[in-house]
Amino acid sequence: MTDSFPRLHARTRRFSLGVPRGFTVAPDGSRVVFLRSRSGTDPVTCLWSIDARTGVERLLVDPAEVPGLPGEEDLPAAERARRERVREQAGGVVGYTCDDAVERAVFALSGRPFTVSLTGEPDVRPLDVGGIEAVVDPRIDPTGQRIAFVAERALHLHELAGGSTTALLTPEGDDVSYGLPDFAAAEEMSRTRGFWWSPDGAALLVARVDESPVSRWYIADPAHPDRVPAEVRYPAAGTPNAAVGLEIVTTGGARTPVTWDTAGYEYLATARWDAHGPLLSVQPRDQSEVLVLAVDPRTGATTALHSQTDPVWVENVPGVPARTASGALVRAVDDGGARRLVAGDTELTGPELQVREVLGIDGETVLFRASPEPTSVALYSVEPGAGPVALSPTAGLHSGTAAGGTLVRISQDLDTAPHAELLTTDGAVHPVTGHAVDPGLTPAVALHAFGERELRSAVLLPTGHVPGTPLPVLLDPYGGPHAQRVLQSRNAYLTSRWFADHGFAVLVTDGRGSPGRGPEFERAIHGDLAGPVLDDQVAALHAAAQEYPDLDLTRVGIRGWSFGGYLAALAVLRRPDVFHAGIAGAPVTDWTLYDTHYTERYLGLPGGEPYRRSSVIDDAAIPPTEQAPHRPLMIVHGLADDNVVAAHTLRLSSALLAAGRPHQVLPLSGVTHMTPQEVVAENLLLLQVRFLQEALGIAGRFPPLNVRG
Repeated sequence: MTDSFPRLHARTRRFSLGVPRGFTVAPDGSRVVFLRSRSGTDPVTCLWSIDARTGVERLLVDPAEVPGLPGEEDLPAAERARRERVREQAGGVVGYTCDDAVERAVFALSGRPFTVSLTGEPDVRPLDVGGIEAVVDPRIDPTGQRIAFVAERALHLHELAGGSTTALLTPEGDDVSYGLPDFAAAEEMSRTRGFWWSPDGAALLVARVDESPVSRWYIADPAHPDRVPAEVRYPAAGTPNAAVGLEIVTTGGARTPVTWDTAGYEYLATARWDAHGPLLSVQPRDQSEVLVLAVDPRTGATTALHSQTDPVWVENVPGVPARTASGALVRAVDDGGARRLVAGDTELTGPELQVREVLGIDGETVLFRASPEPTSVALYSVEPGAGPVALSPTAGLHSGTAAGGTLVRISQDLDTAPHAELLTTDGAVHPVTGHAVDPGLTPAVALHAFGERELRSAVLLPTGHVPGTPLPVLLDPYGGPHAQRVLQSRNAYLTSRWFADHGFAVLVTDGRGSPGRGPEFERAIHGDLAGPVLDDQVAALHAAAQEYPDLDLTRVGIRGWSFGGYLAALAVLRRPDVFHAGIAGAPVTDWTLYDTHYTERYLGLPGGEPYRRSSVIDDAAIPPTEQAPHRPLMIVHGLADDNVVAAHTLRLSSALLAAGRPHQVLPLSGVTHMTPQEVVAENLLLLQVRFLQEALGIAGRFPPLNVRG
């Protein structure tokens, strides 16, 4: 392909299209179902299967061939919100569920539910659900007899045999929903579901969300003043959360409320229904505890199984709590500087691993991901009485799922793009076809552990750099909690490599707060989201300059998005002695405008010193001086962003203007916290590199902008 990197980066959704994902293995290990688009530039995801014995793939569902659908995907508002929360950038069949036998799947297209047979000839069938065309999250029951789904905030039940559709739970008011997650759960707790089937398919555990206490915010589209602003419920720091409860409802309609101290534990972090019954984990508002509760499905009464407390906060680790076949409670604990895995009273992992996620449990065997060192995440299995067994190389990023002796392993490292393969107990290995576009770049990245804190950092020099030639420096971090940028992954550095080849030495650093280094490293930002994070970027920069003498510390820029955007603005305002230009994309500038679960975990309730210490607005309001000069700053924000709302940028811009600080603001009409629009995403990269080249005095021809309509 001859397209430029920015165009390919945009068209391929950051080179994620065409990569196989969403795997489900049949119980006997004979078949695997998965998602993949037809090419690396096709945003329409199809459903496929692969024979684990022969490696032969077959297409099950191609949305382009399903009759009766609109030419352009027409999504219900709740589905658009769900995709925004999980950062889904593709379309088509982006999610599906199977019965326990993995013989039938259900999915939605443009708000309409369909089923397809996973054995024999595919037979994609639309479901007649009584004219409902706003179906969200359809889920087939484990026995394959019924489908539950949400529409217009109500939970519905569809009988596959008889074809009848009934509303099991109907909201009592406009602010109530059944079967959907609340905003805090979906955005911050990775709980994107709101209902769970019982193993026998006779009942469901259902979340009831009452948003009436939550503040109303309005997201307007200034480019279309004739349109009514969208009303959203946003739980900003210090304001009320949604009231979340649970009910057990049978397929016959009998309802039983689940009881726990919802006032003391207002966050429903996780829920599931296994062979031992419903299992929950809940948290108080200050997140100093995770309380695990077992539910009696007959009465709704709860019994405490375990409580983990910490004076700072307790992390919600994906995949736990869960239970083995014998009923042993699997959980993660922080002990001795490591995040460890425990089943019942048995410690499954030691200090050599930092547990990241539990992927599944088969009998007494736990499949999980963990870091043997911070820049890699490997795949392991473990059972009581035996040590962890590595199921992947320890270098790179690896994940997977397994059943019936078949393991699907998804891998990437510094040399390879994300790819998947099937491994069977008889030694067969079948690669799953991938269609991701080759970006045409070789990252050529050097990884380091800089300074006394051994800050994991990546350095990228321009291709063909001649030693002795001074290089302006571009810091390209995320820099905040719950995310890493320094990983043994080729694709993690593609954009950084492109910037490097436009004349920069690019430095990427994970400072305090980032995962993979142990609980104490993560909690070092408690009470201050600015100081430790910014200090670590500066420390890594100076250490890198000692290692690479060509780094010109008189020309240093920084760019970032979301928390990275906040960090970029903070850098040029608080440390203009170090940073000479910045690009702040969708920055959080006023932490009282960000959500409860994230913000209060680190800063507590608003009004205290932590908020003042972490605010970038206060820094913007200080007029520049000769000793602390103003530096060029570009601020970019999507006006449709309902996660980091545009008010963050507007307040920052107002403070900068009042202090006499010139700056650029680039508003993106119709763009959310993601930027999936192809031309917008492409030109956004081009505009950034132009801004940095001008601000840092790089001579040379600017890359051309895309001027297509």
